[in-house]
Amino acid sequence: MSLEGYDLLVEEFKFLLEEEKPKVAEEKLVAAAQGDRSENADYHAAKEKLRFIDKRLFYLNKMIQNAVVIDPSNHSHSKVSFGSTVSVVNLDTDEEEVYTLCGVLESEPEHGLISIHSPIARALIGKEEGDEFKIKLPTSTKEYEIEKIEYKNIFSLKKNIRSKSDFAFH
Repeated sequence: MSLEGYDLLVEEFKFLLEEEKPKVAEEKLVAAAQGDRSENADYHAAKEKLRFIDKRLFYLNKMIQNAVVIDPSNHSHSKVSFGSTVSVVNLDTDEEEVYTLCGVLESEPEHGLISIHSPIARALIGKEEGDEFKIKLPTSTKEYEIEKIEYKNIFSLKKNIRSKSDFAFH
């Protein structure tokens, strides 16, 4: 994953751990003080929120621990690698397609940001401008030619960047 992607994971982890979880824990205590917990909707809602927060913290912690951070701006991009933005031409339709290879958690396929583990990314890795390659699909095989390889910052291409308001459990 890119450095920005890693920083965003850490930011969400810290927010949930230091801000959201203590706030929800306080809500749970206030609700518990109101009396009978068996029919206390506020208490059960806060308890459920805490459960979701803990699950998300566990997931984020695992992702942070296992992350391999790569700064694609340090690569030459003469060959396709992590962080490369690649313009390809579909040789059957003559249509141009543009893909940027990124980490799984950074991908937005609808915007051309594809996971490094996707079939097209795996086919692109190590190729150079002018190289042709094929991708076998369930119903057909597509053939492409690489027109251009360049570096563009992954986060400058993203359309869905999460913020603190997205991290919170509503």
